[in-house]
Amino acid sequence: MVHGNSARLRSEQSRYTSVVPVGSAFHARTLPLAGSLSFRDWAGFYAVSAYEAHHEHEYNAIRNGCALIDISPLFKYHLRGPDAGRLVDRVITRDASKMNVGQVFYTPWCDDDGKVIDDGTVTRVGPERYRWTAADPNLRWLLEHARGLNVSVDEVTEQVAALALQGPSAARLLASVSDLPIRDLKYFRAASGHIAGVPVDVTRTGYTGDLGYELWMPWDQALTVWDALVEAGRAHVLRPTGMLALDVARVEAGLLLTDVDFHSSRKANIAAQMYSPYELGLGRLVQLDKPSPFVGRAALAREHAAGHRRQIVGLEVRWSEVEAIYLGVGLPPSVPAAASRVAVPVYKAGRQVGKATSTAWSPTMKRLIALASIDRPHFDVGTELQMEITAEATRYTATATVVPTPFLKLARRTATPLS
Repeated sequence: MVHGNSARLRSEQSRYTSVVPVGSAFHARTLPLAGSLSFRDWAGFYAVSAYEAHHEHEYNAIRNGCALIDISPLFKYHLRGPDAGRLVDRVITRDASKMNVGQVFYTPWCDDDGKVIDDGTVTRVGPERYRWTAADPNLRWLLEHARGLNVSVDEVTEQVAALALQGPSAARLLASVSDLPIRDLKYFRAASGHIAGVPVDVTRTGYTGDLGYELWMPWDQALTVWDALVEAGRAHVLRPTGMLALDVARVEAGLLLTDVDFHSSRKANIAAQMYSPYELGLGRLVQLDKPSPFVGRAALAREHAAGHRRQIVGLEVRWSEVEAIYLGVGLPPSVPAAASRVAVPVYKAGRQVGKATSTAWSPTMKRLIALASIDRPHFDVGTELQMEITAEATRYTATATVVPTPFLKLARRTATPLS
């Protein structure tokens, strides 16, 4: 039993490709707050880039207070029925048979060639119910693989609003304003409760590498939740936060962004733009020995046996060399405050061996860091490479060392802070 039709598929795709974005469930609040008038298109919705002229205060909220981020544009799906778990297990690379009610999996899913289509989270919200989030439209893919199964698949992006609360005071804020079991909620676990009388699901997840939670609520009651959080947040250094600050934080956390650090195999124009989970550094999430087969398993088994030819890794750029480059042309050292999404070449002994896809100055670490796709055998930790740096329209290189990610390792990221 598959509940799905071509009209719903057309609706999902038309919103994703819409020329004019629309407001999310929180647009009535975010628009007046965005004094910068700096917005971007996120999957057909308006998303605030930065509320102020500079995103410094918003970044500081993530690391030192509590950031309130509208993540409603994520694509969301509800899977229900006796075979809902079988559908999840058929699609993702992880062993969904081991997922308990109240547990969240971060996972990629692949095509038949073992190339990543997308990544996201899957939450088991009940014995026969799952919530699935993704960056891109995936309704057709889910419906295709639900054939023959007793499961319903519903796209609920515009029925379920979502907020991220990220930062060291997030737990205290949530505990003060809700009946959610924040004290006992462990990393990558989910629970349910209420905020201002509105039913809310909470997951101990986020995209910042910090202590954080994500809240899921009915779209038509979302403003009630926003207002309650903002009112209670006055005592917890709460600040609405946009995409520019989030981008810096996610690079510090070593988290990948689709269409920047990798491309979905469905949107790639050439083979070089397609990545396997191993090439994304997500080999730990590929469970080839799980009891049931999954899409791409045979191809991934072959790649695992042969070894992957490249991998996305972390690079730390030697700042003293960047300083010398700028001083050599008579300029003070400079890096953009926003994370760069422009790919730049990475070399070994004068030969290009990869590219840095996301580069950012870490305000917390005071270091220039990058996520980069590097060819074998140069992606081992400790390998010294040369990354292209441009100053005064001239290309130079500076030493960039392969380092483990996350760059910024915060114990509170996985802690249960109020236990």
